[in-house]
Amino acid sequence: MARHLITSALPYINGIKHLGNMVGSMLPADVYSRYLRQRGHDVLYICATDEHGTPAELAAKEQGIPVDEFCAQAHDAQKAVYDGFELAFDYFGRSSSPENREITQHFARRLNENGFIEERSIRQVYSPTDGRFLPDRYVEGTCPHCGYDKARGDQCENCTRVLDPTDLINPRSAISGSTDLEVRETKHLFLLQSKLQSEVSEWVAGHEHEWPQLASSIARKWLTEGLHDRAITRDLDWGVPVPADTWPELAAEGKVFYVWFDAPIEYIGATKEWADQDPENRDWKSWWYEADDTVRYTEFMAKDNVPFHTVMFPATELGVREPWKKVDYVKAFNWLTYYGGKFSTSQKRGVFTDHALDILPADYWRYFLIANAPESDDSSFTWEHFTATVNKDLADTLGNFVNRVLSFSKKRFGEEVPAGAEAGEPEAKLGEEIAALLTEYETQMEALQFRKAAAALRALWSAGNSYLEEKAPWLEIKTNPEGAALTLRTAMNLIHLYAVVSEPFIPASSRAMRSAFALTDDTATWVTTDEAKSLNSVPSGTPFTVPPVLFAKITDEDLETYKERFGGAPE
Repeated sequence: MARHLITSALPYINGIKHLGNMVGSMLPADVYSRYLRQRGHDVLYICATDEHGTPAELAAKEQGIPVDEFCAQAHDAQKAVYDGFELAFDYFGRSSSPENREITQHFARRLNENGFIEERSIRQVYSPTDGRFLPDRYVEGTCPHCGYDKARGDQCENCTRVLDPTDLINPRSAISGSTDLEVRETKHLFLLQSKLQSEVSEWVAGHEHEWPQLASSIARKWLTEGLHDRAITRDLDWGVPVPADTWPELAAEGKVFYVWFDAPIEYIGATKEWADQDPENRDWKSWWYEADDTVRYTEFMAKDNVPFHTVMFPATELGVREPWKKVDYVKAFNWLTYYGGKFSTSQKRGVFTDHALDILPADYWRYFLIANAPESDDSSFTWEHFTATVNKDLADTLGNFVNRVLSFSKKRFGEEVPAGAEAGEPEAKLGEEIAALLTEYETQMEALQFRKAAAALRALWSAGNSYLEEKAPWLEIKTNPEGAALTLRTAMNLIHLYAVVSEPFIPASSRAMRSAFALTDDTATWVTTDEAKSLNSVPSGTPFTVPPVLFAKITDEDLETYKERFGGAPE
């Protein structure tokens, strides 16, 4: 089977992420990773906290603790939430790791040797009020392109145009709000992306036909506008230091690499962190170095991260003139909004992932988010839509099916799967339908079309309900107990099938369904077409138990409570 390297956008260290961050990168990457593992592929899913830059310094200062201590605590807090969502990373690293420092400095040296880094004196924004140079992100103002009045000095969040702080109209310090800003001279390292324009264009042209239109259009837009040389160092205390053996003067001044230079390299760094935990059995370079023919690399990210991963990081990899693995497929997502407005970490708008887990188990959120993933366009989270989805798909279609089949069978036939009659025409018809729906589910998962995959999974669940309504074992048992036993045995086999194939979406609920049956040798990782048609993986005589209710319905009272806590539709 193929080897699949999977990464998702690195969550920034300053605070717990919201549902938009979850559905835009980490959760779909997890669903896809789980699916591939079940199908027998060799999968390595790597992610990490992105820990460098001014926001980390300021957050630590606000808490009155050293920045490295703040990042360590914040990493653990984020990891606890991702564990709660059952994100099955093979490794969740930290961009502040020694491994990332080593590889980032290696990349910088190689780029310099190849003539793609240049030291330049520039004039940079300085805030006398704050007593410091202001990194790009900490200069705010009005975007000269679209007029958005909260644009940052590195990029406009509204129109996604790349900016320099001096491009902004009416700039101000994002730290103090002061408009008393000066421009002073300082030295920085620049990555000469302009010299790599043709190589990046050629590389994108060789891959963009396979990417979703969202990813390819953003990459092409950047290339059409032209790649500009970008400063890759900053005047900060926290970051990967410029190596003194190559740039002694800048190192003495305490320059560090810009977070957007070292963060993508952390995918490699985190893989080395993973390997360093068990070096005798793990080879990080086999995933990243001279791996074009042996590894398929898929990245998951929201659209604001696409330019960095389709243009800037590939430019870096091309410039080092070494055979580092570059992305094969970029799965880009639009925004998940909250009642039409943006989720915002800074403005505390929307549902954050830790609060989500306080309210309901992870599977409720996992299913809803993937079933409504913002793939072709933005999608909106509303409590009304969330409630309707949970109640209809999870509680009624799947949960109620499991509960009434097992409860009724236990009541009428005891605590073992009944034997009953031989399968007949209705069971053969059902088997053909299940096999076709499973094929559709597999097709959409392979294509990374998550909303369509969720629809196919929902159709699989619905097929069981249709079969049960058609056979009506609660009536059948009155005149044909053997027929009723066959119906329940078939339905129980459906439950086991659902347990196996639903695992990428709802892992905890899948475990509960699977553990209901005391099978002595239940090692199935997937369901073949023949197994789907025959529906006999759970034989008669198998002991079973009735699990607790899989999904509780959200009541009108619950709905009002959630809206009161988090806000509903804008006035």
